[in-house]
Amino acid sequence: MYPNLPSLNSLKVFDAAARLGSFKKAAEELFITPTAVSHQIKSLEETLDSQLFERKTRAIQLTEEGRLLAETTSRAFQQLAAAIGEIANSNRVIAVSTTSSFAALWLVPHLERFYQKHPGIEISISTGEQIDDIERDRHIDVAIRYGEFDPKAKNSTRLITESVGMYATRNYLANITDLEQAQLLETKWINQSLTPFSWKSLLGDFNKNLTIRQYDQEYHVIQAALASQGIALVSSLLIQNALQNRWLLPYKSTAIKQKAEGLSYYAVIPGRNINNKQVSVFLDWLLEEIE
Repeated sequence: MYPNLPSLNSLKVFDAAARLGSFKKAAEELFITPTAVSHQIKSLEETLDSQLFERKTRAIQLTEEGRLLAETTSRAFQQLAAAIGEIANSNRVIAVSTTSSFAALWLVPHLERFYQKHPGIEISISTGEQIDDIERDRHIDVAIRYGEFDPKAKNSTRLITESVGMYATRNYLANITDLEQAQLLETKWINQSLTPFSWKSLLGDFNKNLTIRQYDQEYHVIQAALASQGIALVSSLLIQNALQNRWLLPYKSTAIKQKAEGLSYYAVIPGRNINNKQVSVFLDWLLEEIE
């Protein structure tokens, strides 16, 4: 394909000698003998039919042709090293695309446990509510999506189908006796294809005098509840950390169920990563941790 190119090994030896200004130092860097360096340089000069170095008693000096080749090999090896470094590093970094709420409220709080088990793998997280085309976007290794799970979908694994519950701070709950007194917090999805769950659908005709405040992220709903601004209707998965720390408590009502089934979180892997060991390790950890 490149018939005019000499051997890569001879170019590597030449680059070291030109960069260090010494056959001896090049030999030390490459772990070969000075004689081997001299032989490689002579072979390269014969191939190019050009003298690349002026040999002096105690030194070598590049000729004009040698200077031109040295500038070229230096750029080429630097670019090659950068590309190889990027590829090698990318194999240790898993790029995960997911929703803002899942990243902030579940994935990031649990990641330290992943790093303790797998210290050689880094997780890079990008968030958004759009559905990325992961087959085209090679910057995404795993997408964690939220919605109706299709068991027939290719390369897709259900992580969990959430339950939806009602939660507030202890102080807020202490000051209300029924829902008419409460401010009710819920999510109005940016992605309108998602099946909504709302206070009105949950309560039906139980109460018409509801005070409801909506946010477009579950993360914001939970933050409002943590600030004692109302009772949040949210995923029991995303509320885990707040419940474990007793920052929020379940709201109990005899008139309605405390929890209802919500949507699913599921992982989608592009076809190119089906046999990627690091991605498989991350997916196995997700399934184990989310249980």
